[in-house]
Amino acid sequence: MLRAQPILTVIVPVFNEEDCIEALFARLLGLRQQLSAEADVQFLFVDDGSHDQSVPALSALADEQPFVKLIALSRNFGHQLAVTAGLDNADGDWVAVIDADLQDPPEAIADMFHRGLAGVDVVYGQRRSRRGETVFKRVSAAAFYRVISMLSDTDIPKDTGDFRVMSRRVVATLRGMRERHRFLRGMVPWTGFRSEAYLYDRDERYTGKTKYPLSKMLRFAANAIVSFSAKPLALATKFGLLMALLGALGAFYMLYLKLFSDIPVPGLTSILVTIVFFGGLQISLIGLVGEYVARIFEEAKGRPLYVISETRNL
Repeated sequence: MLRAQPILTVIVPVFNEEDCIEALFARLLGLRQQLSAEADVQFLFVDDGSHDQSVPALSALADEQPFVKLIALSRNFGHQLAVTAGLDNADGDWVAVIDADLQDPPEAIADMFHRGLAGVDVVYGQRRSRRGETVFKRVSAAAFYRVISMLSDTDIPKDTGDFRVMSRRVVATLRGMRERHRFLRGMVPWTGFRSEAYLYDRDERYTGKTKYPLSKMLRFAANAIVSFSAKPLALATKFGLLMALLGALGAFYMLYLKLFSDIPVPGLTSILVTIVFFGGLQISLIGLVGEYVARIFEEAKGRPLYVISETRNL
């Protein structure tokens, strides 16, 4: 008896991408045709609370093609939770994740899938170049990956996103990880399964504006660092001890000047500057601890990670 073809589920999170859907689907169909002799390729679109016509367009595709599946979330829960909804509902032997803006080439999924079949559980896209992005975006992204690698105990590949192909057992492991503040590009290597990089050149957005402006980028970076590493707390403790040591040395120096020299002890200005500096430092460190406490509070509430409003072909 011949073994059935493996199923490859391609998860596509969508947020206000109505102008990209037609071109995206055409290229995904090309991928399906390319792998037709090797895998049953299915597409699972996850709409993350779009305000445009993305859901009607995707619903029409799902009504026409049974291999097109749709999950529409009740509101915008964020990119990482939209991908999580896809992972929770993907029934493929292999699962790919790609954004809808066509910056990552759908055609590359075929090569990544072949590498997976050769004995690799995770094939992640690693950006060789980033077209259409500002110098600030490239520099800040490079700095972020190096900072998170330094702070985290998990080896997180540099210059990667969520574009990857994973085996079923990796997806099953991710399904058991239910933290709310998610950093999937760190969670996947944490599983420890064999991984391999796939180098590619990232294109410009097909149309529209990025869904990650500077404010979202900063929140995402802060969330990744706080959610995936406790080292900032340890660094804060060490920094506090260092400041206390410097303060003690300064106090002894002032006492020496007062008792054993004619040099006047610095007056009101230096005292006020010191108070303001250490006051701001203390507030910042309390805020850092508060970030960790807030995440404990969010997890303790036990709310679902996302809410589904409608589905097609699931």
